Amino acid sequence: MTPSLDWLDDPEIFRVNQVPAHSDHVYFASAVEAKTQQSSFKQLLNGSWQFHFAENPQAQPADFYQPTFDDSQFDSIQVPQHIELANYAQIQYVNTQYPWDGRRFRRPAYTLDRGLQPGCFSQAPDNAVGCYRKVFSLPEAWAELNVHIQFAGVERAMYLWCNGHFVGYAEDSFTPSEFDLTPYLQKGDNVLAAAVYRQSTASFIEDQDFFRFFGIFRDVCLLAQPKGHVQDLAVVAILNEDLRTGDLDLKAKLTGGSAVKVCLQDASGRPLFTQVKPASAEFVLKSLPVTQLHPWSHEEPYLYTVTLTILDDDHNEIEYVPQKIGFRRLTVADNVVFLNNQRLILTGVNRHEWSANSGRVIGMAEMKADIKTFLAHHINAVRTCHYPDQLLWYQLCDEAGIYVMAEVNLESHGSWQKRSAVEPSYNVPGSVPQWREAVLDRARTNYETLKNHPSILFWSLGNESFAGEDIAGMNDYYKQVDNTRLVHYEGVVHAREYEARISDLESRMYASPAEVAAYLRQPKKPFLLCEYMHDMGNSLGGMHEYMDLIEKYPNFLGGFIWDFIDQALWVTDPISGNQALRYGGDFDDRPSDYAFSADGLMFADRTPKPAMQEVAHEYARFTD
Repeated sequence: MTPSLDWLDDPEIFRVNQVPAHSDHVYFASAVEAKTQQSSFKQLLNGSWQFHFAENPQAQPADFYQPTFDDSQFDSIQVPQHIELANYAQIQYVNTQYPWDGRRFRRPAYTLDRGLQPGCFSQAPDNAVGCYRKVFSLPEAWAELNVHIQFAGVERAMYLWCNGHFVGYAEDSFTPSEFDLTPYLQKGDNVLAAAVYRQSTASFIEDQDFFRFFGIFRDVCLLAQPKGHVQDLAVVAILNEDLRTGDLDLKAKLTGGSAVKVCLQDASGRPLFTQVKPASAEFVLKSLPVTQLHPWSHEEPYLYTVTLTILDDDHNEIEYVPQKIGFRRLTVADNVVFLNNQRLILTGVNRHEWSANSGRVIGMAEMKADIKTFLAHHINAVRTCHYPDQLLWYQLCDEAGIYVMAEVNLESHGSWQKRSAVEPSYNVPGSVPQWREAVLDRARTNYETLKNHPSILFWSLGNESFAGEDIAGMNDYYKQVDNTRLVHYEGVVHAREYEARISDLESRMYASPAEVAAYLRQPKKPFLLCEYMHDMGNSLGGMHEYMDLIEKYPNFLGGFIWDFIDQALWVTDPISGNQALRYGGDFDDRPSDYAFSADGLMFADRTPKPAMQEVAHEYARFTD
């Protein structure tokens, strides 16, 4: 296949030659190896890469992906890292408008009775591109194995080559993009090359309230597949109404292997059952009964472990897969949401991934610190605004008992709201057929990747993207694949004709206590504030009025404060030489929404603001 820059202009082309999305399970060579948490089937490619920055596609070096290309004039860049924070491009923060507004006229393809917009991004003088090169070699033990490469996060659009061969194309910045490198690999050195573009049609549906970065900003790794391999794993832990018994359903897609040993262990590692069955491409265990269960909840995040061991003809281990699961029961009755037969109350926050040092490039230390802050301040829930987070975050939420609203990477705010007025004339995805598959793919990837996490109680269809047939299709998809969770979307408040077809919850943003009470007196659905108490400046007064309503009305599920942490970056002040936090607009970025990036309960260095005390006091009413 020959790649084309025209793909940047076409919303119907968003993934080329990618491996289908699958569960985020990890795998090891043996149970012994699993105890080390270091898989011999994984090789990180993080670190120094050769790099060239070009202002636009026409200025990028031709054939830079060829192994014989002379990259001696390239710079080096650390991966993962935002290109802007490596001092190659303008740092910019905007909220609802598009980053090019006021500078360049653009409208989404297939809107306003127009078709494709050729050259909108592929020929744009403002569409910067980063060209990456990395030389790597494979372990000898991988010589006969299939090898994939996984990019955990790349903003905004990426073309990939290996040893001069085109491998594939990826959009959807915040979910893993995986490719099969096997046909292109050779002994000795291999040359990987990627061209990453700042803008594509994906930019219209990634209009989140954040700093607009691009580049490879999450881990890159090689993944070898043993001769017997679990490609995908789906485990559904069903808790019965008695909260002591349940059933386990398991489906796995396998390649190779002679037999599969399945074991369920409790939190102490005690085996509860073990079965050995012949391996098959579609491996299924249905309705395995489990007794004396410990339900999973915020108060007791009890985790079981399902292990799959792939065996060869001599019953030797080929692959070992441990998967944490939790048994919980999520139900709705009379517009009240129950978890494990108890009314569910969410004392939540919206959380961007953020580091004052490195932007959205964050590590385990920041994630663990955030979980610790949650637990210390009676925060029991998080909305991943407005994109999927790093995979390790969901594991930490499983372990800590944090309820998760897992949001799809979708926001098209600038396509339907202008100067606070609802004006959806060129809204996408809307009901535009050519945008439908792009957002369905994002919903599918979100589900397939994260489906085994007990902490996820809600699938969120995205944020502030109005409504239409395409988002209704996303809702339908989740209803088809998952009956253990609820679907959330707030945008139907602006398009009530979709009220019955989109979202299990009535979701609002920044509704006053009086408006909330008015709905709660005659509810059609359980009620949720997906954003409230906008914590900018000296804010968060009157929070108790919402808490009083939660106590009064059982159908009030609670909500998520906007938001958890300021978005600001450490810089060296040119006058004093001291380190200082800089916000939107401080980088001479235009357009910009300035200090609107500072609306967290914590400063960007993770120092709690005084408002955090109020949050802890009020949320303690429901979590103590």
